Amino acid sequence: MKIIETKNLVKLFDGVHAVDGLSIGIEKGQVTGIIGPNGSGKTTLIDLLSGVLEIDGGGIVVNGADKITRLLPHQVFSYGITRTFQNVRLFEQMKVLDNIMVVVTERNVCGSLFGRHPDDNHKIAADALRQVGLWENKNRRAANLSYGQRKLLEIARTLATQAEIYLFDEPFAGLFPEMRKIVSSIVQDLKRRGKTVILVEHDMGLIRELCDHIFVMDEGKLLAEGKPESVLGKREVIEAYLGR
Repeated sequence: MKIIETKNLVKLFDGVHAVDGLSIGIEKGQVTGIIGPNGSGKTTLIDLLSGVLEIDGGGIVVNGADKITRLLPHQVFSYGITRTFQNVRLFEQMKVLDNIMVVVTERNVCGSLFGRHPDDNHKIAADALRQVGLWENKNRRAANLSYGQRKLLEIARTLATQAEIYLFDEPFAGLFPEMRKIVSSIVQDLKRRGKTVILVEHDMGLIRELCDHIFVMDEGKLLAEGKPESVLGKREVIEAYLGR
């Protein structure tokens, strides 16, 4: 069953196609990789799927609903979609725990700091922090975390949303091996629980290890798709992505 489909999706920047008539379908409950050379449109696709960017043509279908031609950021939660960013976005001056409570309460800063938190909300936040290994840092300011810890905190926020679709944009970049193991286990756990993960990643070892299906983008278009082992061996993929 396709949980997300793009229909001739288009995004233009100054007349240049960052995404050019892209039509793909993401299977529910699988880990799907989006790969391609720099500038191929991977992050732009994630931005369109999460409502960060406006669609210039075509549309997106989520859970078989009518085609969406404008997905607004505030609507993303209602579609069961959550995401991370390449450049981590946190509430820097807030405590680690409060960064999570923003998500599980009213999803605003004031509600997180001053509102009452039912026990179940606190448990959701605590579980998310424990899963990424940050519970002991719950009272530290986010600004004082290391780069890797900041990335883990952003992933914890996505877990706290209890969404159905997780868009992970290069979540492993810049992480030490132990942190990479944590993120790998999170992706695998989400799949075990029937969640859908869309993973943008440059490490082909991780793509082979984690992904059930991959799409290769090049110049905003679909170059190839299929199981990692078969797709990564294709000549056109090697030439376009690996540069060999």
